[in-house]
Amino acid sequence: MTKKTLLFLVAALCLAFSLQAKEKRSVVRIETSEGIIRVALFDDTPIHRDNFLDLASSGFYDGLLFHRVIQDFMIQAGDPNSRHAEPGMKLGDGDNGYTLVPEFKVPVLYHWRGALAAAREGDDVNPEMRSSGCQFYIVYGKKQSPADIRKASEKLEKNDVTLTSEMIYEYEHKGGVPHLDGTYTVFGEVIEGMDVVRHIQLVSTDENDRPLEDVVIRKMVVEQRSKDALADKARRQRRK
Repeated sequence: MTKKTLLFLVAALCLAFSLQAKEKRSVVRIETSEGIIRVALFDDTPIHRDNFLDLASSGFYDGLLFHRVIQDFMIQAGDPNSRHAEPGMKLGDGDNGYTLVPEFKVPVLYHWRGALAAAREGDDVNPEMRSSGCQFYIVYGKKQSPADIRKASEKLEKNDVTLTSEMIYEYEHKGGVPHLDGTYTVFGEVIEGMDVVRHIQLVSTDENDRPLEDVVIRKMVVEQRSKDALADKARRQRRK
């Protein structure tokens, strides 16, 4: 076996193991009126992972709207008041009665394009930066210029967050929203359907960023749970 062939085999095995690891993550299918989005959840954020899996499997999100959409930024959903909401009704204040402890994992998890993160109340009423128990958003985020990166870095320094070279490259070449890093919990990512996310973030909206034509989550389906998620679910069931 030649050295070149050996290197090729090693690279192929590494890729296979990487893909296998990703396939073992928890996966949720979000069926929307605009198409299907699949998200994988990170085991690094077990509180948010398990909460999202529980809500998705219970049907909590079925029939809710993407009630807040901002072009080149993100699409947000999860307000229970959005189910059957009248046209023009202001949304975004609904919740499910609890919040979650933040699980910031920068620089491992950050707001790259396609990141799934938890929405929350502002710092003035939520100094602990606790996440909403149900509202989430999917990042679209434009490609960031060097000036954008400098501005975001200045803001992030106040929260002791530093952008790594890998993060900067991702933000400059692929897009995202760096100014949210270290203050909002990223707990998953889109693995299929970014074309759907792109389409949704381009829809026309009113003065409250609500789409003029409803974008509906018709159904969420938990397609698989990671080994860690299954173990955590079993432990919680034993405690009941």
